Amino acid sequence: MFDTSMAAIHEAKAALVEDPSDLSDAQLVDLIRGAEELKCVAAAAQATAALRLEQFQRSAQVEAGLRPERVGEGIAEQVGLARRESAAKGARLLGLAHVLDGEMPHALALMRDGRLNEWRATILARETACLSLADRRTVDERLCAGGEAATMSDLGLARAAKKLACELDPASVAERARRAESERHVSIRPAPDTMCWVTALLPVKQAVSIYAVLLAAAATARAQGDERSKGQAMADTLVEKVTGRPAQEAPRVEIKLVMTDRTLLGDADDAVHVEGYGPVPAPWARAFVIGAMRATRAWIRRLYVAPTTGQLVAMDSRARCAPAGLADFVATRDQGLCRIPWCGAPIRQTDHVTAWAGGGPTSDANTQGLCERHNLAKEALGWSAIALIDPDGTHTVETTTPTGHRHRSRAPAPPGADRVSSSPGPPGLELTG
Repeated sequence: MFDTSMAAIHEAKAALVEDPSDLSDAQLVDLIRGAEELKCVAAAAQATAALRLEQFQRSAQVEAGLRPERVGEGIAEQVGLARRESAAKGARLLGLAHVLDGEMPHALALMRDGRLNEWRATILARETACLSLADRRTVDERLCAGGEAATMSDLGLARAAKKLACELDPASVAERARRAESERHVSIRPAPDTMCWVTALLPVKQAVSIYAVLLAAAATARAQGDERSKGQAMADTLVEKVTGRPAQEAPRVEIKLVMTDRTLLGDADDAVHVEGYGPVPAPWARAFVIGAMRATRAWIRRLYVAPTTGQLVAMDSRARCAPAGLADFVATRDQGLCRIPWCGAPIRQTDHVTAWAGGGPTSDANTQGLCERHNLAKEALGWSAIALIDPDGTHTVETTTPTGHRHRSRAPAPPGADRVSSSPGPPGLELTG
C-alpha cells in the first residue's frame, strides 16, 4: 500500500508541475479547482498518518520503559518537521487530527472528498473546543453531514459554528470567554520595510476603549491642521502614551545591530541584522546609529569573525551551562531563531549539540540556539544530533529523529558574508536515513 500511495503522489506531483500554457481558460479553472481538492485530500491523509505515527511512537516509548509523564515527547516535533512547520504548529496539527478522527468524522469525510480544506477544519475545531464530545458531534453533524460547511466562507463558517456552540452550551461558551481574559498579551513580529507589528490581545472592552481614544486623538489633531494621516496620528499617539515620550524621540533601550565595520563606516552596503527583526539595509542602519549617537550615547560592540571564512567565532568554556557571553554569541550567530529547520520560534535555550553528560564541550562549536519545545524534544527517545563544520566553515547541526530522518541546519550567513540564506530562518536540508 505504501509503495502504491507514494507512486500516486509522485505521479500527481509530476502532472502538476507541467506548464499549463496550452490549456483553455475553462481548463485552467478546472486545474485550479482540482489542485485545491487534492490539497484537501492530502491534508486528510496527513492527519491520519500523524495519528498512526503517534500510536506507534507511543507504543515504542512505553515498551522502552519511559516514565508515563514522558510518553509522547518528541512526536509533535516530528510531525512539524515532516510538514516543514514549527514544533508548535506540529502540535496543533496533531491535535486537529485527534479532533477530526474521534470527534468530527463528517468534517474529515468532507476533507477526504476534497471539499473542506485544513484551515476551515481548524476553524470548526477552534470554535467547538469548549463543547462536550456529544455537542461537538452535533455541530459536526449539522454543518458537515450535508456538506453545508463546504459552501461557507471562513467567517461564515466561524459564525455558524459559534452560533451552534452558544445554543448547545451557552454556559461553557461564557466560561471560555472568561478564561480567555487570562490569555491577554502583547507580541511583536517583523513587517516589510523596517517596520514591525506590535499586537495586543485584549478583552473587547479594553480594546475598543483604546481604539476609541486613539481615534479621537487623531481626529482632534487633524481638525487642528495636523498634516499626518489618521493612521499616522493614531500610531504616534500610541507610542507617546506607552513610552511617555514624543514619538520621534529615541528610546533609551539597547538595540543590537550586527554589521561589519566596513558597513558602519560607509565603505560597503552589506545588509545589517537587527536582533528581533532581521535584515535591514545598510543606509538605514547607519542613519539609526548616527541618530542614536546624536540623541545619547551609543555603544558599539564588536563581534569578531574568522578572516578566512567570515564566520563568527567565540571563546570556549568548561562550564556546563553556557556563560552569558557565549549564550549571547550563540543567539546572535543563530539570529535569534531556533536552529531546527522550519521552526522560526525565538531562541529560549542554549543547547549542547552533543550532550554535556556525553562529553560535549560548552563551546560555540557544540552549542546551538533552540526553542523550549525543540530543546525538550531533543532529549526524547531516539533523537540525536551532531555538530559539523561545512567546508566553507559554516556551523552546521545534523539532527536525527526516531524514524531515522535526518535534518541538517546551517547557521545563517552573517552580514558581509558571501553565502546567502534562501530561507527566512536557518537553512534546512532534509535527508532520509
